[in-house]
Amino acid sequence: MAAIPGPRVRRLEDPPLLTGRGRFVDDIAIPDVLHAAFVRSPHPHARIRRIDTSAARAAPGVHAVLALADLRPVLAQPRMAGGPPPGPRAAKRSEHLIPYVLANDEVCFVGEPVVLVAADGRYLAEDAAALVEIEYELLPAAVDCRAAIESGAPRARNEAASNVVASYTVGYGDVAAAFATAPYVYADTLWQHRGAAHPIEGRGVVADYRASDDTLTVWASTQKAHDMFQRLAETLGHDETRLRVATPDVGGGFGPKLIVYQEYVAVAAAAKLLGRPVKWIEDRREHFLAAIQERDQYWSMEIAVDADARILGVRGKLVHDLGAYALQDVNLPYNSATSVTSTYVVPACTMDVVIAQTNKTPVSSVRGAGYPQPVFAIERLLDRVARERGLDRAEVRRRNLIPADKMPYEKPLKARSGTTIVYDSGDYPACQDEVLKAARWGEFPRRQSAARAQGRFIGIGLAHGVKGTGRGPFESGVVRVMPSGRITVSTGAAAMGQGLATALAQICAAEFGVAPDRVTVIAGDTAAAPLGLGGFASRQLVTAGSSVHLAARAVAAKAKKLASHMLEAAEGDLELADGTVRVAGARQLAVGLGDLARVLRGAPGYGFPEGLEPGLEATVNFRTDALVYANACHVVEVEVDVETGGVSILRYLAIQDSGRRVNPLIVEGQVQGGIAHGIGNALFEWMGYDAAGQPVTTNFAEYLLPAATDLPGFETLYKESPSPLNPLGVKGAGEVGTIPAAAAVISAIEDALSPFGVRISQTPVTPARLCALIAQARSASPARQSAPPAPG
Repeated sequence: MAAIPGPRVRRLEDPPLLTGRGRFVDDIAIPDVLHAAFVRSPHPHARIRRIDTSAARAAPGVHAVLALADLRPVLAQPRMAGGPPPGPRAAKRSEHLIPYVLANDEVCFVGEPVVLVAADGRYLAEDAAALVEIEYELLPAAVDCRAAIESGAPRARNEAASNVVASYTVGYGDVAAAFATAPYVYADTLWQHRGAAHPIEGRGVVADYRASDDTLTVWASTQKAHDMFQRLAETLGHDETRLRVATPDVGGGFGPKLIVYQEYVAVAAAAKLLGRPVKWIEDRREHFLAAIQERDQYWSMEIAVDADARILGVRGKLVHDLGAYALQDVNLPYNSATSVTSTYVVPACTMDVVIAQTNKTPVSSVRGAGYPQPVFAIERLLDRVARERGLDRAEVRRRNLIPADKMPYEKPLKARSGTTIVYDSGDYPACQDEVLKAARWGEFPRRQSAARAQGRFIGIGLAHGVKGTGRGPFESGVVRVMPSGRITVSTGAAAMGQGLATALAQICAAEFGVAPDRVTVIAGDTAAAPLGLGGFASRQLVTAGSSVHLAARAVAAKAKKLASHMLEAAEGDLELADGTVRVAGARQLAVGLGDLARVLRGAPGYGFPEGLEPGLEATVNFRTDALVYANACHVVEVEVDVETGGVSILRYLAIQDSGRRVNPLIVEGQVQGGIAHGIGNALFEWMGYDAAGQPVTTNFAEYLLPAATDLPGFETLYKESPSPLNPLGVKGAGEVGTIPAAAAVISAIEDALSPFGVRISQTPVTPARLCALIAQARSASPARQSAPPAPG
């Protein structure tokens, strides 16, 4: 295997972005384009009785006002296509979980698209959309997922027999015996509330249909171009050979851009119907209402430990809010339930899962994809064990962490692929030791005592996290040397701001001995890479990186083989450098890669090199079913203002093991971005709904994101335990920083407020909630009306 590139190469993507030459969906200029706006449901649940579009059709600049019935001539099916492919563990989604392209006779969440207006400009389309009259019959709404699964609850959708989408149990070991014999059992109930992703660039799509050759080209801000390609083909019944989906620059993904939304298909259908290009760019309010969110999750948990605080068993129940529809496979609760044991040795575990359909915005993956929630659950339980047993929180974790000499470590659970969960490599105790040393964990009680004497409440917390990354089953990598000598990489992976082009260019360039800027990377374009799955699950460096590495190696070997004939030298005496194949030690004996590519293009009527196939190129689809597990341990110091509930983060340290790092600079950015996202989950991001199911946080004045002034400078450390499961030895990096962040922050806040006896069982924890918890604690214990100066 070639040595992994390791320099902190600056991102090749940045110069165009920094100089205003980026090309996002809204920058795609097509003559005669129409602009779309959507009429959306103002109700959580209602029956559509009548739609009157006459006034809107008569508005200036309007070309069409389209409901579902109007789109049917260009639809092969009225509902959205999708769902997992047939397989041993694939579960078909019930029809009532799949939305129509536009609402049919029933709306099931505020923001569901009902009517598309196409006009000469977006303002004109919006004005006309306000003229569409829709008569609704209001229906009872299912809002709280816990109440929704009870007998007699209002149905979230009329065609559903029940709001219970699925219920199942995952686990292993003799849990009943573990709890029956345990000397200590502790319980807690947890609530992890809804949040959204809010990339800088919202959703967007441009569809251009040409009737002359029946071609449909769609540009979209998406993480899964090939998934969109397939779903458009199925829903529209469009010939795949006449369809292209391309991804321009993407201003952040974070999960919501995984989804093929109703709006995307409706815009493409409108373009076919009208014979004109159609563009839709989401505004921020639409993102709050209709882009997918993640959670609510309610956890009822118990942990059994022995006299030494070692875990004997964990059991619990998880109720997961799916929202109104399953826009892709229902993976989050399974991810959560099978990951509750995290980095720890847990002899027995069982989780009962209930998934509820409600009349709220659909739920799917946001950064972390269901993995931060089980980490929050197990870390809260371990903090409880430490408190009840009078032990240091770090010591409780040390006693339960999987030791390095047990790697690879098998958990008796199945991943979604059907493979057994096996942690491939890592040293969790060493990670904890290193970050605790850097944080001066042992010195903190003295500093905490001194601060309390001054009336300041500071605390420290820690948490571990682990995430399966590199999800398969494959990703594509095509490496091609052009006659100009330029090297191109095409892949089904998705560039969405994370530095994919730089990383793949580095991997490819290393095999040819050229600078990364000599490599052009084309990602997320179905015309350039016929196969692909896209960007999600921290997968792309593992899958696409391995494909590109193997394909580049194959092309390099082919180049050497041809050059050996042309230079009359043994292949073993040749090396690739500076865009040439040359004889080692005799650099004047060389042939350019472009010259070799021209030979392998062939010429009519002339001979072709024996033993070689045409083209200086190779395609590899690296196959994998096993996940590779990246881990992190975070330590955070906070100060809490007990009068206002404000939380200040004083210091944040994180150690992460993502295997070998192709580009440490990119990894560092990914880790820090993940931490910031996790802090938002812990303290700020509250996607509120009222009791009737109306969203109440629909702008950034009401829904808070962490700002630069809220965050300290992160101190990041790294370990490298190469994965044996891919040729690069890499693991994913982009989501892992998010996994333990909320648990570590909440642990620190609770430590700061230990003189009051405050216990925190939810995320996010807002200032108002903290003030309420402090007041409740003071009421329950009058002795705590004024906090003691000594540590509690």
